[in-house]
Amino acid sequence: MNRLYQYFFRGLITFLPVALTVYVLVLFVTWTERLAMSMIRPVIGDFYLPGLGIAIGALMILALGALVSQRFTGRLLSWVELPFTNLPVVKSIYSSLKNFADYFAPHPESAQQVVLLRMPGNELGIAGLVTRQSMAGLPAGLAELEDQVAVYLPMGYMIGGYTVFVPRAWVTQVDMSVEEAMRMALIAYMSSNRVKPDAR
Repeated sequence: MNRLYQYFFRGLITFLPVALTVYVLVLFVTWTERLAMSMIRPVIGDFYLPGLGIAIGALMILALGALVSQRFTGRLLSWVELPFTNLPVVKSIYSSLKNFADYFAPHPESAQQVVLLRMPGNELGIAGLVTRQSMAGLPAGLAELEDQVAVYLPMGYMIGGYTVFVPRAWVTQVDMSVEEAMRMALIAYMSSNRVKPDAR
């Protein structure tokens, strides 16, 4: 029974990540397909090819990205964002989501750093992401922090974390991408291979 129990949970652990990933992808693809097809159905009529909605949706997003990358669209984009950046509650949500998405957009490597935070004289180390190299532009009380960086410390198994302001000398850059660091933080840096204890 013990062996059957182990086999069952090993199979379950193997199956669940694949099943959940496929399920989320199917939901996303179905939603994208419906949305894109609802927009182009009045133009193409009953003509339909599987994946056509997704392809058109991807092209629309690509065209939007190319459009907002032009200089002359900056003012137009600011007008579009005007309602989202002035309404009290909407402003906080929109600005937070935009800044979070912008952090993971392509940037020079120096702007995105995974670091190990360690206080002098303390062996405890915490992995985090540098979110600000300079305190310039922040409110009084934070703007005066000289030679300090803002480090985001993500939590494992949940969406959230803490932002701390620490001296630059406390952080050591880690050779790891931001995406890999967030993925590892999500699973609490858990190893997929169990280390067998030394035989005594």
